[in-house]
Parts: sequence; structure tokens; C-alpha cells
Amino acid sequence: MNIRVGIAGYGAGGAAFHGPVVRAVEGLDLVAVSTSNPDRAPPGTRRYEHAEALIADPEIDLVVVAAPHPAHFPLARAALEAGKHVVVDKPFTIRSEEAEALAALAGARGRLVVPFHNRRWDGDFITIRDLIESGELGEIMLYEAHWDRFRPDRRPGWRDLPGPGSGLIYDLGPHLIDQALVLFGPPDSVAADLEIQRAGMEINDYFELGLRYGRKRVVLACSTLLIEPRPRFSVHGTKGSFVKFGLDPQEAALKAGADPLEPGFGEEDPDWFGTLTRLDGTRARIATRPGRYADFYRAVADAIRTNGRAPVDPVDAAAGLRIIEAALAG
Repeated sequence: MNIRVGIAGYGAGGAAFHGPVVRAVEGLDLVAVSTSNPDRAPPGTRRYEHAEALIADPEIDLVVVAAPHPAHFPLARAALEAGKHVVVDKPFTIRSEEAEALAALAGARGRLVVPFHNRRWDGDFITIRDLIESGELGEIMLYEAHWDRFRPDRRPGWRDLPGPGSGLIYDLGPHLIDQALVLFGPPDSVAADLEIQRAGMEINDYFELGLRYGRKRVVLACSTLLIEPRPRFSVHGTKGSFVKFGLDPQEAALKAGADPLEPGFGEEDPDWFGTLTRLDGTRARIATRPGRYADFYRAVADAIRTNGRAPVDPVDAAAGLRIIEAALAG
């Protein structure tokens, strides 16, 4: 029997990231969305004006929470209390205590609650994880991940307005932090630099996090005022270095209306392949593994059918949120 899915909050994120990927996964049926825009709901789905009505629908098995950040915790909690499985977009919650509460509630109700840390399925990250695990880079001494944009003006809508869970640290920080935790686990300590750089802004639009692991250093940084972006990833070890520019192509493809089932979806243009430099000075272009966001929802569906483990543990999201909290606390 197919798993019936409702997306609570069918704005840009729900329509671009969740809807197309859910529809691409065999065994998942997108049956309902909540949105105030009657023209946005996909054909063949029920439209609810409010997320609470969608959660109350007895025919929905899995609720995807893609509403603005402050709504993540209350909507996920309501969905779990209604007996639904839940996927929650990033940030999973605003406070780590909320993440832990959702994990406990899901366990008590026998349901899944899964952070949508889809960037684990970025092709460049998959490639770097494989390189590190292969030992080809040796012991990692410095890992840098940057996510830079040139966006000097305030965006329309809620994302650039002050409020709970606002700022670049909550927007892109969860992705970069989660990737670092997947690779290296929890750090020994955290140092942070957050700033408001754009005129007229009231929320942080620049951050740099320094995670310390013994003698290894991890630097995670985002800026909204870089015309020329820094490398997306730079990984330096005792046997070699790997440097990679460019963003995984899945986001742009989904926003352009691509079908995740199309041949070539998630494959990167070879011009963006990263470069491996070895001890002897030789260099090699390393083909980027195809990205595969659909694997996240396939794993969610499998876990629901088999009572198995979620593809992302809410405990991982809580660990990432504690790093954000430490950064904000100074």
C-alpha cells in the first residue's frame, strides 16, 4: 500500500524541493498540500488553507513540514500527536531542546520524525565523503566548506526578516554543520563570527564557524556579498588536497522544473569537477558523483514500511542546533 504524503507549507521550498522528489519515489503518493495560493497546489492533490487541517486529514500517513522556521516544531509535534510520520525541513527546530522533544515524542508514538538534511545527498559531498573514507587524502588537517552568494538586497517574504530562527546561520548553517558532523562527529569546541554586513538588514548575513578536533580544523563559512565565490569545498590532508568549486546542480534543476527521474538528473557538468593534488605534485580531476535527493525519500519510505531507521536521526539535528546555539551565544 502506498504511503500517502501531505506537504504542510507549499511555498518555494515545498514546491521545488519536496513535491517533485516525493512524486519521483515509487510507493509515495502526494495527496495534499497546504497553501493559501489556490494556483500553487499540484493537479490531483487536495488543497488546505491551513497546515492544521492537512495534519488532521485521516488519509495522510506522512506529513512534510515545509512551513516557515518558527512553525517547524509546533507543526511536527501536532503531526506526531495525530499519529503521522513526519519529515521536517531545515532547520529541524529552532532550539535543540525542541529537537530532543520531537525525537522523544516520535519514539513514544512509534512514528518517524526525520530532519530533511538533504545535502547529505549532494553529489559533491558524496564525492568528498568517499575520498576521505578511502584514505587517499591521508589524515585530514583542514576541511573548509563555503556557501557564498552575491545578494546585496533584502529578499521579499519572511526569510530576511528578524524573528525566531532567522538569519543565515539558521538558513544555510544547518546544512554545512550537518555535513561536518557526518564526516567528523561532534567537535571539541566551537568558535564563531556572525555579522550583519548588508545595509538595512537586521539579521546575520555572514558567518564563519571554526570547529576544533584535536589538531584538525574545520571552517564553515557563508557570505551574501561575494561576487566571486570561494571554493565550495577545500579538503587538505597529509597525502593530498581536494578543491571543488560550484554548487550541486539538483537545486537549480528542481527550481527550473526538472523531473528527478529524467536521465542525467543530478549529474554535474565536468567543468565543475574538483581537483585532487597528491604529495608528488600530480593533479587529477575527480568526477563528481551524481547527486540523489530522491534517495532520502526512498529511505524514509523504506523505514516506514519496515519500522526501520530513519535516513537522518533527529539526534543529529539536535547536535547541529547546539552548535548554532553556541555560535549565537558568542
